Amino acid sequence: MGLAGAPRPRTASDRPGGRGFGPPRQVRTVQRDRSVRPGPRSGAGRYLPLVVCFDLFGLGLPAWFVLRTDGQPRALAGAFAASIVWCGVRAARGRYAVRAPGRPPGALTAPGDWLVLIGLLAVLWTVVDPSIDPATAVVALIPGLLVTAAASGVRRLPWPGRGGTALRVLVVGEAAGVDRAVGMLGSRADHGYHVVAAIPVGTAALACEAPVPGRLAPAPADDDASTVLGAAFAYEADLALVVPGPQLAEERLRRLTWGLHDGGLDLSVLSHLSEIAAGRIRPASAAGLTLLHIVPPLRRGVQPVLKAAVDRTGAALGLIALAPLLVLIAVLVGLTSQGPVFHRQTRQGQHNRPFTMWKFRTMVVDAEQRKDRLVTSNENDGPMFKMRRDPRVTRIGRLLRRSSLDELPQLVNVLRGDMSLVGPRPPLPDEVSRYDERELRRLAVKPGLTGLWQVSGRSDLSWQETVSLDLWYVDNWSVATDMGLMARTLRAVTDGRGAY
Repeated sequence: MGLAGAPRPRTASDRPGGRGFGPPRQVRTVQRDRSVRPGPRSGAGRYLPLVVCFDLFGLGLPAWFVLRTDGQPRALAGAFAASIVWCGVRAARGRYAVRAPGRPPGALTAPGDWLVLIGLLAVLWTVVDPSIDPATAVVALIPGLLVTAAASGVRRLPWPGRGGTALRVLVVGEAAGVDRAVGMLGSRADHGYHVVAAIPVGTAALACEAPVPGRLAPAPADDDASTVLGAAFAYEADLALVVPGPQLAEERLRRLTWGLHDGGLDLSVLSHLSEIAAGRIRPASAAGLTLLHIVPPLRRGVQPVLKAAVDRTGAALGLIALAPLLVLIAVLVGLTSQGPVFHRQTRQGQHNRPFTMWKFRTMVVDAEQRKDRLVTSNENDGPMFKMRRDPRVTRIGRLLRRSSLDELPQLVNVLRGDMSLVGPRPPLPDEVSRYDERELRRLAVKPGLTGLWQVSGRSDLSWQETVSLDLWYVDNWSVATDMGLMARTLRAVTDGRGAY
């Protein structure tokens, strides 16, 4: 894990009135002196006025211009009222709240807020000034919606930890749990957590490379909180990430939470559940218990129907728009090598149902017969066969594979309903025959033309990384996720990383 950029840990002499990590009374000292509070800084406060002004003027000015141009009475007052209500709606729906790292903001929040605004203004204008034309009022508010949606990437408020938007994390827990947490956080960069140190419970050694400024005793002790707070101060941590375990559970964890919160340090508790999107988790309480309700994956309802409609419509439009390119590629494949233009192959689809997948031919005609002689050269660590320099690939085939243009005929499969625009890649029957129960879950949804595998490195990924990405998609997909993956596919296709 990249910890080389962490600043030099503070020593006890750097701490006001400090003598090392000290006894529990240090907790009260840190709480009184907010200048040494190890928690997140209030950097979001610097951006909040700008965001609110953006909402006020982004909706108000276009609304005033449209109302004034249309000759509506009290155009300025109406636009001002709409802007105030708009900011109120955004605040009430949590759009100005600080965003936790890794939580996707989603550009689809603006239309929902806009519809609420229309409903509120319809009631307000009917009561206050019924002379305003409702149709004109709605048209006047559309530019504000477009401005807000277009700027959704700019208006996201990060959780500002020291040195940027990433939170500096101190991991606390038993050695095995700490190693797992540090390893998983270090293996990916799509989150806002940066591990700076660890506090193990007990005497077991850590396998990870995180610095260890202190340890907690195997049994509960009065100085648990002060040890963690001292380490957080020394490494300028913004958050304590606690990994529960047999030596750190129930009453001890509860008391540690009290001490850290009294000392001004934020705390998160790591769940044993993993690969579950935040949108599927619903916290609840019952009889003093803290419950996490996990919403089932999307299998029925509006979203699957909408996904199917987007798939068929997108495939049809894609085939029409790309028809000249498809013809050109077909001619090039036919002229540069002997054999058919298209390569048809049996693949396993949703619920392990076989179907015929179409691609432009990128290999020599007898590629399948030559495969047996190349098995020992397989560069993939799983059931898939991949070679970076496969001798069976033709010259034009290398270009098509690098640009992913060989996959375009699969739009026909999407149109027929065998595949989706987004999903796991369709495996071969012999690959599926070697799947275990975990890997078979990849077939719970339709395979896709693109997906997390393609935008995350493609063939450069290990087999287990590929499976993990596919399983995340199977359990957490949504139409909004699909839209984001299709947008990211363009960049992945452009740089060609992992395509061979």
